Amino acid sequence: MTSTAAPEDLYRDKLWLETPLIRSIHLSSLLDCNVWLKLETLQPSQSFKSRGISHFARHAYRTHGPDVHLIIASGGNAGLAAACAAKALKLRCTVYLPHGVSQSTIDFMRKEGAEVVIAGNYYLQALQRAQEAVDAESKAVMVPAYDDPILWEGHASMVYEINDQLPEGIKPDAIFCSVGGGGLAGGIMEGCKAVGWDDVPLVTVETHGSNCFYQSLSLNDGPFVGDVTSRQVPEGTRAERCAEHGVTVAHLASLTSRATSLGASSPSAAIVKKALERKGGVRSICISDEMAMQAALNFAEDHKTMVELACSATIAPAYKPTLFRKLVPESKSNKPANIVLVVCGGFKVSLDDLNEYRRIVQAELAAGGNWDVAYNGEMFPVPKAE
Repeated sequence: MTSTAAPEDLYRDKLWLETPLIRSIHLSSLLDCNVWLKLETLQPSQSFKSRGISHFARHAYRTHGPDVHLIIASGGNAGLAAACAAKALKLRCTVYLPHGVSQSTIDFMRKEGAEVVIAGNYYLQALQRAQEAVDAESKAVMVPAYDDPILWEGHASMVYEINDQLPEGIKPDAIFCSVGGGGLAGGIMEGCKAVGWDDVPLVTVETHGSNCFYQSLSLNDGPFVGDVTSRQVPEGTRAERCAEHGVTVAHLASLTSRATSLGASSPSAAIVKKALERKGGVRSICISDEMAMQAALNFAEDHKTMVELACSATIAPAYKPTLFRKLVPESKSNKPANIVLVVCGGFKVSLDDLNEYRRIVQAELAAGGNWDVAYNGEMFPVPKAE
């Protein structure tokens, strides 16, 4: 395949790293195809958010000058990315966090030179305080967590890299990523369109209890089974029509999943629209926290890398061949499929977490049975012990 390079000036002076794309021998053998891992765990902030947020920070610097004050509300990873970018650019940065963020995350931000303010019990309360700070200071700029075209443009750099890194003549049969508010998915869709992959299916993965994107897709005409008028809005969810983008978006009253980095109460309406309209479509699934925990343990064992639940959710279908074959049916040709898993990273994981996951998963396996997976409006049982 002829390389489709990014426009010359688009990523000039970028602050993120070009991360490796490696073929996983473990998952490739399990699934009898080529499984490629895009290792965003190696970014300066340890997640993909280094791309879009540093791209936004660079834009803010060019637009407002060296005195610009970057302010962001975050549950962790976005704030880390903003802190790293601000340090590289020698800018002031303040991160507003809700109560409950780990001390190790706060320490990381402070090591990068960021000011940290604990505000409220929930992300939306931290966001409100951050907005008040921006409104009160002429040099302050709000750094968006996921809903901004400049952010998506930065995240799209990942697809340009994947296109260059895959063997010549190879085009993915599917790309997998986790989704919360939709920033990563938006960047992947933008990147795919730019390199001629708009027909490549995108598999988006969420966890039950933190699935605003899945619920939003279900409220619109699109890939979900049945007529949209027959689909009920789940209890605790409010449906809101976005006139600007012509889609209905789900607002979750509470978030119960432990995959806190997926914890957006509503997704970007623009990204929902992109997902509904793209040629390759979106295959949207929701899995249990326990399945994500099992995948985190398997990935740590196979690849010697710890990932948080928001990241292991992406990997989980690859460890369940029955589920994987529903998402990526076997090709009629004799050529093995090529699948890209975006290992999006994240700082919010520890050895203690993995030990806890092991206890939980062992108890689940001892109980036997299946985990329920939602896929485009249908429920499928997936064996826990597969």
